[in-house]
Amino acid sequence: MDNITISFIGGGNMGRALIGGLVAGGTRAEAIHVADPSEEQRRSLADDLGVTVHADNAEAARAADVLVVAVKPQVMDDVLDSVAEAIDADTLVISVAAGMTIDRISKGLGGHDRVVRAMPNTPALYQAGMTGLAAGEGVTDTDRKRAGQVLEAAGQVAWVDDEAQMDVVTAVSGSGPAYFFSLVEQLTAAGTRAGLPEETAAKLARQTAFGAGTMLAKSDVAAGELRRRVTSPGGTTAAALESLADNDFERIVDEAVRAAVKRGRELGEG
Repeated sequence: MDNITISFIGGGNMGRALIGGLVAGGTRAEAIHVADPSEEQRRSLADDLGVTVHADNAEAARAADVLVVAVKPQVMDDVLDSVAEAIDADTLVISVAAGMTIDRISKGLGGHDRVVRAMPNTPALYQAGMTGLAAGEGVTDTDRKRAGQVLEAAGQVAWVDDEAQMDVVTAVSGSGPAYFFSLVEQLTAAGTRAGLPEETAAKLARQTAFGAGTMLAKSDVAAGELRRRVTSPGGTTAAALESLADNDFERIVDEAVRAAVKRGRELGEG
């Protein structure tokens, strides 16, 4: 990344994942500042990653060319208020708070319009994340490039043209890992009930999830086609998929996504 300073407000799991990815990717540790209220968190970040840490949000914000706000939505308004007077007109602000609209962030910063809204997911902790991005009206092409570079430190990114789609991004990829964890959990339980030792069932389910994900990641073939390729007519896979269809699996997934979209919009409305 070019010679800029990146400051983070919040050094928790997501902030740390992004910082670690940036450092691993070649960003100078001295070009990264982090503000966090936890002394233990600050010490850990400084010791492990070599970044500059602050107890005061405004101190970190004043140093920033790019300011990444990585805090919970519930404290976002207070955090924005704490940095509003510390940033200048050229500062790019990236928010990773679920449900927080660009307009709300901009207002919290006194009308600052160089805002990018980001929705990463937890695989970012292993640089395997997926992040949706939406740009505010004041965001420049350079800002978009920088925002992409910051979030690509934790995986892949996808831009949406309409910010309203970010609630769907949240529902599909932001919350999505939990759906897959739940599937592995239930597959493990079903295997155990069918007679396998729990440890064996868990190993089978986890590695199968990893393998399926790897096939999706390394192939340009659509998921539906991959499914068809491993489903022999009249076979065991076909029987299982027919049972899922009979129990309205499509509707269950659709309603789960819709529930997440609805909750995201509620959070955005405050």
